[in-house]
Parts: sequence; C-alpha cells; structure tokens
Amino acid sequence: MGLTIVVGALVDADDDRADTIRTDFTTIGALLTGAGAGTWDEPAEVEGDEFESWGYTGLHALRRLAVHLAESGALPEPLAEAKDATDDPLLKRAYAGLPTNPPGPFDHLIHHSDCGGYYVPVDFADVIADERIPGHYLGSSVRLLAEVRQVARAIGVPEDIDPDSEEFFEATNRDPPPAEGWERYGVEAYVCLQLLRAAALSVATGSAIAFC
Repeated sequence: MGLTIVVGALVDADDDRADTIRTDFTTIGALLTGAGAGTWDEPAEVEGDEFESWGYTGLHALRRLAVHLAESGALPEPLAEAKDATDDPLLKRAYAGLPTNPPGPFDHLIHHSDCGGYYVPVDFADVIADERIPGHYLGSSVRLLAEVRQVARAIGVPEDIDPDSEEFFEATNRDPPPAEGWERYGVEAYVCLQLLRAAALSVATGSAIAFC
C-alpha cells in the first residue's frame, strides 16, 4: 500500500466511487465559495494520469526539506538510512500545528493528508481546513506547484528529468553516494518531480489532484 497521486479521479472510477467523488467536489465548491476563493468545477472530460510518490515516507521526506527551508533557508543533511522523516523535530512541530496565518511558504505542501484529500486548480493563499472533506485539508494545486518548484530549485533537480527513467535511477543509486548535488536526495527528488508533474497537469486541465 502507498500513496498514489491522481489527476482526473473520475476517469476510471466505478459508479459508487464516482458518486463519492462528485459529492466531495460539491462540498469543495461550497468551501471555495465560502472562503472567497472563487468557483471551480471538475471538467466533464479530462485526460487523467497517475503519479507514484515513493509511498507515504517519500512525501514526508520531501516535507522535511520544506520545513527546514522555511526555518533556515538551508537544506538539512540527507536522511540517514533507517531514519523516519516524521521524527524530525521541525516536521513534528509543523504537523502538530495548523496552517499559519499569514500562510507559510510551504503550507499547501505540508498541511495536507498523506493518504487522502484534494488539491484544486484555484489560486488561494490559505489552506482550507474542514472535516467534511477527505483528509480534512483542501489545498491549491496552483500553490502546490509553486511551493514544490521552490523545493526543486533548492535541491537543484532538473525539472525535465523523468523520475521513472534509467537516467534518474543511475543518478540516485551511485555507490558510494555523491557528496553533493541533488542526487543526494534521491527519494525527495523523485517525489518532488512527481508532484510537479501532477500539479502542472492539474493547473493545465482544470482537474483536481486526488490523494488515494
């Protein structure tokens, strides 16, 4: 089991699942209107896609980089083998709190469920928290794209490299590991690129990102 990032969640959904998603989207529309963020509807037709995220641990590893960048402007050392990103004190503190007001530089990346919920292609600054939606947080894929792009620049990973390519695999699986460069953050770079692809597709098509 692991996290899958889906754009176009209705495309291959069976009837029961599609009904649930449409109900979620109706709730999301009302929340956006109530927050003054404008209106949004899932397109009737969209060419969907799915993106892997290296499980839940990969997402937490990427968020660990984000909280350190927010705190000090610098990347932490790569996560030691067998260490869990959620044990990082800064990430623990971020998870224990609510989205900040004014919003922090990575709120849409950090304050979201790791196993459910949505991002919609509407530009709003404050993450919307509401127990009526899966994951209890609604994020903006517009903001997610900008935030993840900022982490990508900090790592130095080229946005045009395919995370599923042999080139990426070889770059991040050298023995001994590289002493510097984005290749030191192989898992984080992989998740970063997958989120960039998902967020860019969401913005381009007007379709929501669903965490499944």
